[in-house]
Amino acid sequence: MSIANTTIEKQLLQEVRTQDSNRRVVRIWLGFVLLALFCLVIVGGATRLTNAGLSITEWKPIHGVIPPLNAAEWEEEFKLYQRIPEYQVLNSDMTVEQFKGIFWWEWAHRLIARGIGVIFALPLFYFWATGRIEKRLRWPLVGILALGGLQGAIGWWMVSSGLSVRTDVSQYRLATHLVMACLIFASCMWIMRGLSPHSDDAPPTSSSRAWAGAIAIFALFQIYLGALVAGLDAGFTYNTWPLMDGAVVPSDLLIQQPAWINFFENPKTVQFIHRVGAYTLFALTLVNMIIALSAAPSTTHARRAVVLFALVVIQASIGVATLLLHVPLHWGLLHQAGALVVFGFAVANWRGFYGEYPRKTVISERD
Repeated sequence: MSIANTTIEKQLLQEVRTQDSNRRVVRIWLGFVLLALFCLVIVGGATRLTNAGLSITEWKPIHGVIPPLNAAEWEEEFKLYQRIPEYQVLNSDMTVEQFKGIFWWEWAHRLIARGIGVIFALPLFYFWATGRIEKRLRWPLVGILALGGLQGAIGWWMVSSGLSVRTDVSQYRLATHLVMACLIFASCMWIMRGLSPHSDDAPPTSSSRAWAGAIAIFALFQIYLGALVAGLDAGFTYNTWPLMDGAVVPSDLLIQQPAWINFFENPKTVQFIHRVGAYTLFALTLVNMIIALSAAPSTTHARRAVVLFALVVIQASIGVATLLLHVPLHWGLLHQAGALVVFGFAVANWRGFYGEYPRKTVISERD
């Protein structure tokens, strides 16, 4: 091997090591972002289940970081809450001390959201400036940051729907807010998975990639249906399983007119469709597992199919328990956490079929 070729190979080897190190750092960063997003979604679920979402009636992106610090400020904040229909119709006997109980949930939710903006933006700019972000990922990551800003606006758009006429937020806007959070979560997961080492195992079948994508997309749709259930408080009714209102397919599912509106505004119909969605996701992951184990039983893809099916079974069990127990706070949050775990794993599994982002390689040249 010539001296020139040896020098080139050493340089390439150093570049490969640098790239591996940079990818590891970026993966760790995105892992922290995913953890923060996970916490944000769970606190958001607690905000919904405790009816705390309308406790802060103004949008102050900067000043809102500081909560009330004395009795006078608490009284001022409470008076703002007393102006909205939720207080006047549902909570007219609420005291300042009781108000504090719901205020802290919403304040924590907004604080975590602001914090995620910081832990995403600052490292992104630093990694970009120091060359640790690969060119192919720079603008996609900026796009995720932009989605985060849009999500803040969507959050206020959701809250504003309950400040003048309604006693709660619109289920349509709640579902939009949750789905956007899941899309941001999925985007971070997709990039982080692409920077991770991948198995060389071939897909079990030619349709495995498409099947994995369908499962991930349907898992997101199921989360959307769950948001409609939460927005309508539909989980607090028909708390039996496997029958619903005494039947496999309950009556009066299309009682409202026009018929399509039942799928969005009839609590009975929305809960039933969410149940059907759970059965469908169960069937999709079961078939996926059977195909993977039959076609390629010893591959990484088959093992992931087993894990995904197991996660769906666990999540379905949590969902049934949550329903039968009339949605206590801890079970409701566990169910929401389980949904995000299933979705996140489904996205990572889907990304696994595309392989790692192209890497630099060292090619030895001999005389």
